[in-house]
Amino acid sequence: MHDDRSITEHRLRRVLKERIKPAVHSRSVPLTVERWEAPGEPVPVAEGLAAAYEPCAVGDPWGRAWGTTWFKITGAVPADWAGSTVEAVLDLGFDRMMPGFQCEGLVHRADGGEIKALNPYNDWVRVADSAAGGERVEWYVEGASNPILVDHSVTYEGDQRTSGDQPLYRLARMDLTVFETEVWNLVQDLEVLYDLMMQLDTGSARRYEILRAIDSALDAVDLCDVPGTAAAARAELAGALAAPANASAHRISAIGHAHIDSAWLWPLRETVRKVSRTASNMLGLMDEHPEFVFAMSQAQQLDWIKTYRPELFERVKKKIADGQFVPVGGMWVESDTNMVGGEAMARQFLYGKKFFMDEFGIETNNVWLPDSFGYTAAMPQIVKLSGSKWFLTQKISWSQVNKFPHHTFWWEGIDGTRVFTHFPPVDTYNSDLGGTQLAHAARNYQEKGRGSRSLAPFGWGDGGGGPTREQLARAKRQKNLEGSPRVEIERPDAFFEKAHAEYEDAPVWAGELYLELHRGTYTSQAKTKQGNRHSESLLREAELWAATAAVKVPGYAYPYEDLERIWKVVLLHQFHDILPGSSIAWVHREARETYAKVREELLGITLAAQTALAGRGEERLVFNCAPHTRRGIPAGGAGLPASTGQPVTIEERQGGGHVLANGHLLVEIDGRGLIVSAYDLEAGRESVAPGRTANLLQIHPDFPNMWDAWDIDEFYRNKVTDLVDLDALEVAETTSDRATVRVTRSFGSSTVVQSITLRADAKTVDIVTDVDWRETEKFLKAAFPLDVKAERSASETQFGHVYRATHTNTSWEAAKFEICAHRWIHAEEPGWGVAVLNDSTYGHDVTRDMRDDGGQTTTIRLSLLRAPRYPDPETDQGAHTLRFSLAPGAAIGDAVREGHGLNLPERVVAGAAPVAPLVAVDNDAVVVESLKLAEDRSGDVIVRLYESRGGRARATLAAGFPLSAAVESDLLERPLEGTAVSAPAPDGTVPLTLRPFQIVTIRLHRA
Repeated sequence: MHDDRSITEHRLRRVLKERIKPAVHSRSVPLTVERWEAPGEPVPVAEGLAAAYEPCAVGDPWGRAWGTTWFKITGAVPADWAGSTVEAVLDLGFDRMMPGFQCEGLVHRADGGEIKALNPYNDWVRVADSAAGGERVEWYVEGASNPILVDHSVTYEGDQRTSGDQPLYRLARMDLTVFETEVWNLVQDLEVLYDLMMQLDTGSARRYEILRAIDSALDAVDLCDVPGTAAAARAELAGALAAPANASAHRISAIGHAHIDSAWLWPLRETVRKVSRTASNMLGLMDEHPEFVFAMSQAQQLDWIKTYRPELFERVKKKIADGQFVPVGGMWVESDTNMVGGEAMARQFLYGKKFFMDEFGIETNNVWLPDSFGYTAAMPQIVKLSGSKWFLTQKISWSQVNKFPHHTFWWEGIDGTRVFTHFPPVDTYNSDLGGTQLAHAARNYQEKGRGSRSLAPFGWGDGGGGPTREQLARAKRQKNLEGSPRVEIERPDAFFEKAHAEYEDAPVWAGELYLELHRGTYTSQAKTKQGNRHSESLLREAELWAATAAVKVPGYAYPYEDLERIWKVVLLHQFHDILPGSSIAWVHREARETYAKVREELLGITLAAQTALAGRGEERLVFNCAPHTRRGIPAGGAGLPASTGQPVTIEERQGGGHVLANGHLLVEIDGRGLIVSAYDLEAGRESVAPGRTANLLQIHPDFPNMWDAWDIDEFYRNKVTDLVDLDALEVAETTSDRATVRVTRSFGSSTVVQSITLRADAKTVDIVTDVDWRETEKFLKAAFPLDVKAERSASETQFGHVYRATHTNTSWEAAKFEICAHRWIHAEEPGWGVAVLNDSTYGHDVTRDMRDDGGQTTTIRLSLLRAPRYPDPETDQGAHTLRFSLAPGAAIGDAVREGHGLNLPERVVAGAAPVAPLVAVDNDAVVVESLKLAEDRSGDVIVRLYESRGGRARATLAAGFPLSAAVESDLLERPLEGTAVSAPAPDGTVPLTLRPFQIVTIRLHRA
């Protein structure tokens, strides 16, 4: 037989596009359209309905950037359409190839109730399945004219303050139409079979069976009467669609989904509207398709619906109760996981799962994080302690160099906890359930022969409208279809239960899930990152002192509502495009303003609690919020600091510069203002590599191949400029308590002033860097070349630290050329090490070089500032204050202590007498991460602590109040079957035994 494949394939493509698809909506009449431009920000629905509308027509331009245009749509069903299925087609001017990322609409009834959203693949509104002639239509469309910002070019449209005022869109179609159900079904039949056919081998008999069926179907279609011949064409396809799948066919659990970034190329306020639009679409699909299941993550987004669309929320609650609308994830938002602090990560689960339980009476079992930019090795333990069992992500498939070896596996964290994990091999969290994607999932699945099933989240995200009726049709046709994977729409938990049962002995991946992409997100938008870190620290302070005052001071009321509200604001801003710095200018401008308000409010809560604790008096009491004793003041207590010991001296350095000493360290700053020596007097060790300089600021070009704010590509290292030119070098301060040398430099269009300080009795050199940053597409680093032979570095992460190789033996190690650390990063050889500490920097790199003298130089560099131009063209422009420290001779425990000390400054309050800690722990390896009152307002005290050094630890917790019981709890403060906490001893102390990096939450019942 002659091979006519290409002829039939081309025939189908043309007939579908030019004849069959246009016949889905056969007859049409125009609707009457009027419009009203909201003057500023979006208005309440009632105001939009009551506005004064003006005439408008198809073809008219509309919508300035970030504006809202209300359209009033009216019309009547023609009398001769009686009995027909009637729909309106309302096309606001969509780009069909771009679901999401553009204009959107929400259709309201005249009474204000939501009907559904309008999106590029969802521009229809059903009038009636069997219309009555003369039936009236009156709808109101809330049109959002969001600018299109996806082309990675420099644009100022990303903020309403700098965007243009010209219309962005043009009304394309506003018609009442007859919906031809049989033609629509014919389209679905043909598309499913065509997509399947194109994935089959050209030598496959099944491919030719489908080809012949399609050929016959096209013969059966009368191109002049598609509606009248669609049934006959479908009959020709019935046999091809009825052939059952092979027994060994891959099984795909299809879960409806709409990944909606809580902010990205739009501000937070627009996400509030996006989630309502999507939810309204999903509720309509659920009504029409009882088998449809839709999973929605992010408690914050459901809370927005509750707050801003209460009637819609009630409909959501009903569908949740019915089992069709499925909350997933258990977190407040789909947060970043690299930079979020330990306690904040715990609160993501506490407030997320609490919302789901309080509002819907359900507990989520899975963690749903498809799009975050890599995953901390602390996550498995946090997941388990939250009461969750399963973890899902997609993003690791984006890695540039190494393909991750598993799709279903056990993920092991730093403490040894394992969580059952799945990466959907469909390699997208916006699947369309097309044959191409399903075939890719089956081919790509790496557990063949051991497992047989995977998960596919389907639906258009980010304002694309979610799953569509066409996607449901594909799922139905591919449920049991020869040549295709078997597709079953089901709840996520059903997939995980089956996958777990099938593959309980799945392989183990230990350590972080490092994304070999988007490494620039550790640095972009420094003020957003600083706001996050400082807010986390301020929340720790506020809760510690408020809990202490609530227990110790009669009449002091613990500010439950204020603290929960502030926590949720901070958690929201940890979303994976806000904290990583990859959102538009509007988002980060608002974030800076929000963090300033959070700071003032938390300082007020802290001061009120400290004032209540201090009592009336004139003593200058120093409050120590850090988890270790500092200057003789116990952790969580207040008092008078002990003597500072040996005073600091400062002398002129031969050849220029200054020498600072305090009995622990001797620091030499040369005439260029660079640290040429940081000598550990107690160990007799130099920390700075021979012939090298520390605190060396370096500039690199920064122009990655694509994702500006997200990425740094390794070739940035090919060119570097050391900032050694000096404007001024002076002694800024010299007392017995401290000495400071100030260094001023200029480079490019920027200036930097560094204050290098040595304090009495300190084992750190503290550096405050004030930068007026005016560069673009540049990368600023601070280098510390250390005389240390280190095979690996240790970076603080949530509730512990991770080790990473300093060498590049394999492609996996080489790909980690930029890494994330929290408050400290550490390099050591047996017996001696050095830590570099920071107060708001996350990006680092660690390299090693061999010297001519045979020694090894291990260089730690902090990534201070970037200047990408997309999506915010003014990223990081302006003034910054960055703090970091060098700690020669530091062991891991010293890094932990000094890192907390740098991030949790002392506060001085006038008072009457010292304040004893509310709780105390007698082993410095056991760190109290947070101390608060219980969420249930019982008055119980919650203490969360962890083993910080990676070893076993015994400790005793002593409560500064009468204690009746101590109960080990999970992150939601519920009793936990654990072994870390023993019953209180007769003296009220609580013995503790912790594994390496174990997190323990203890509920202390007050007597």
